[in-house]
Amino acid sequence: MTHPTLYLLRHGQTDWNRDRRIQGQRESRLTDLGREQASAQGRILAGLGLPPGTRAFVSPLWRTRETAELALAPAGLVPIFDDRLKEVGMGVWEGRMWADLLAERGASETDIFDLCLTAPGGEDIAAMTTRIGAFIDELRGLTDPVVVVSHGIALCVLRGLLRGLDHAELAALDRPQGVVIELEAGAERLLS
Repeated sequence: MTHPTLYLLRHGQTDWNRDRRIQGQRESRLTDLGREQASAQGRILAGLGLPPGTRAFVSPLWRTRETAELALAPAGLVPIFDDRLKEVGMGVWEGRMWADLLAERGASETDIFDLCLTAPGGEDIAAMTTRIGAFIDELRGLTDPVVVVSHGIALCVLRGLLRGLDHAELAALDRPQGVVIELEAGAERLLS
């Protein structure tokens, strides 16, 4: 199965990222730093010389919409909103502080990926794989590059599916903000 080159952007820092609050699919706004990160992503995209008609798919949550406003315009891209790119739903844990949940679970920062996929009332890895996999299937056969603006866990699942990563490799992926990840032929390159 062939896919186009992808340029992946995680949204910029939000109030809840800064405060270490569990977001999931809850809404929060970009901080000043988050807006700077999104603007930096815009400069990166503008420097790529993307062909006219490049598609830019964006999660409809506020933090990705705000990021898209700042990151896509410099490259002349128009957002196409897609619910399948939303962050993992984290059920009853959304809104809680990470420090409290980690202490309660006897977990550490390295356990966050797995915690995100085991929240009561939330989505598990199978649900995320189905949702993100359906999005990926629609990219099959496209030749022009595609830009994706999404979230930390959702982008890890997307990267893992396209690269054939196992669960441990997925959990170990970085989830950086303010950069663009180029994914081409199963290989990643960080653009900053």
